[in-house]
Parts: sequence; structure tokens; C-alpha cells
Amino acid sequence: MANASCSHWWHAPLYLAMSITLAFIAITTTKESTPDDALPSGHHLAFNASRALRLHGGFHITATLLQISPELFFSGPESTIFAIQDSAISNLSIPPWAMRQLVRFHATPSALPMAELFKKPPGFCMNTLVGDKNLVITKNDAGTGSVMINNVLVSQPDLFLEGRVSVHGVLGPFDMILSPPCGFSNRSSILVSNATDQAVEWRKIVRLLNSNGFVSFAIGLNSALDVILQEYHNLGSVTIFAPPNSGFISSPSPFLDRIVRFHILPQRFTYIELAAAEKSSLRTLIPGYDLKIEKFSQALSVNGVEITVPDVSSSKNFVIHGISRDFDVDELFSSSK
Repeated sequence: MANASCSHWWHAPLYLAMSITLAFIAITTTKESTPDDALPSGHHLAFNASRALRLHGGFHITATLLQISPELFFSGPESTIFAIQDSAISNLSIPPWAMRQLVRFHATPSALPMAELFKKPPGFCMNTLVGDKNLVITKNDAGTGSVMINNVLVSQPDLFLEGRVSVHGVLGPFDMILSPPCGFSNRSSILVSNATDQAVEWRKIVRLLNSNGFVSFAIGLNSALDVILQEYHNLGSVTIFAPPNSGFISSPSPFLDRIVRFHILPQRFTYIELAAAEKSSLRTLIPGYDLKIEKFSQALSVNGVEITVPDVSSSKNFVIHGISRDFDVDELFSSSK
């Protein structure tokens, strides 16, 4: 027995970290008011779903959340929950507040047992409990019994069916970047559709960068604004990776403009969305020069540079992330005209 216990010593840090995460989610959820009719009567369906997941095995984290914070999964009398396998959740490097958002991204306020999912065509869009973030069926083959949502396989369908609540198991977390507004079902449409009717608040961004310690980048962005506004006049949302004060501000104007634009994405991505898009490449304001999202130790990195201060500031059309240093820009200098 002693040997068996020792062989699982490595589980302790994972269990401790997940316990802290679950406690945080439970506490923050109880602070929010939820309409009485948004939860199944007496929480019995949430309890029954939690029990079914535990009996099946491999979904203990979702089962625990259903038991302690059912409000995460329900916004009305109907709900379909896509339970992420424990092994996939354990590989995520995201803070507790981001885990809460990820969980809600895997719940839709509709009754969709597998029989109903098979009736939906590829491109069918489902609302989630995260604002304007949606799920889309990317593959549906009733012949082989396979359905993919946001390119993730529904691996264990109908783990729980009772009333108007369905629970399905999925191999891993859904990609929040492939989260189109309903009515858009392909990647090219997704890239365009995230723009809002409101123009990017560039002056506000410059002020926020300056007040949060990113003075050099604030100065550089301010000097590059005329070029950005001229080339991207219809830009509706952005993600900005702001390095700390550095020497790039002394670069000549044409180079400075390119350096600044290389640190900006023409789409808004929060930290949780970037985490869900690990190993993806995202386009910048420099055509042909993308940034790659990867894990760096227990944090995320962009082109090998760690995100040190995620979600420094944000609004509906922008988000700022602090990074440890400038991105390498040698290629920008050698290729600029």
C-alpha cells in the first residue's frame, strides 16, 4: 500500500491547485444573483448530472462544479453541458477566474441531446453562457455517430439525459477563438465578424498604456496612429501586447510604425481565449507576420515572450496584455521597404 501511495505523489500539486480553483469559482459564483427559475427545481437535476459524471469516471472536475456551483451551467430551464475530460483540464495553464469563464463557455441554454445534434447541419450555431461567444458544429456524421463542435469531438454523448438537461463528454476544451457570431460558419467570416460598430478607442488605449507603466509603447502607438487609421480605418477591435519600457522608441518612424503594429492583433482576445488557442497563429497588423501562442512554463507566451500581466485593461473593442519584453523584430527590419 505504501508503494501505491508513493506512486501517485505527483497528483498532490494538481489536486491542491484544482481545489483552490474550485473554491474560488464557488465563492465568486455565490456573490452573483441568479433568478430562481434559472436552476432546475431543488438543484436535483444538477445533482443527478453530477452523480452520473462521477459514476462514468474521468469528469470529476465538472461533476464537482455541478454540485457546488450549478449556477455556472444554467440560465433557464434548458441546458446542454459539454463536460471536459479531467486530463484535458489538468493540462490548462489558466487562472481560476479564467477557468470559470471556460466552464460557462461549455454550456448552452438549449436542450440538445445527441439525437437533436445529429439533426443540425455543419455551421449550426449555439449560444453559450459567455456573452457573445458561441459554439458551432464543424462536423456532423450521423452515419459514423460523430459530431465535432469547434473542431473538438463529442467523445461521450448522452452521459446524462433528464428533463430538458443533457450532458455530453468532450475530449478537450472548445477553442474560444473559433467562436463565431451566429450566422457565420467559416474562418474568413469569423475574422471579419468580430468587429463592432464602435471604432477602436485609440486615445483611451494610449492613456491606459501610459498610466499602467507602458510609457514607451504608449508613445510609439501614438506616433503610429496616423498610419494605423489610414490602413485599417474599418478596424473594430484589437488585442495589444504591451512590452515594458525599452529602446525601440528611438527607432526611425517607418520602423517604429512596423514594430508597434507587430504587437497588435486586429481582433480582441482575452487571456482565456488565448489560452484556449495554444499553438495557434494569429495575424497582426503587419500582413504576413503572425504571432504564435504557446505555453511558457505555467504561463502563456507569444512568439516566445511571456504574458506577464494578462488583461491589464479592456473594453468591448480592445484588450491590453502586458508582456515581458519586445517581440523579436529583426525580420521586420530586414524586409521593410
